[in-house]
Amino acid sequence: MAAGLLGIFLGSLGVHNFYLGYTGKAVCQLLLTLVGWIIIGLGPIAAAIWGLVEGILILSSQYGSPWHKDANGQELTD
Repeated sequence: MAAGLLGIFLGSLGVHNFYLGYTGKAVCQLLLTLVGWIIIGLGPIAAAIWGLVEGILILSSQYGSPWHKDANGQELTD
């Protein structure tokens, strides 16, 4: 539950991925937000949509789904 809500509200900063242990993906989202507006201007918008979608997928996933596991392969609990 916590990871999904972090994805919805702070997903553009990659907080939910840091929380789940996906450090590489989290750093990519964070850099897209912080540096993306300089290069293209749409970086923060893309990162926000990315985080929102991941948050919804985490919240709506069921046991055994790839979205229902952390970086170590442990099932998420509610």
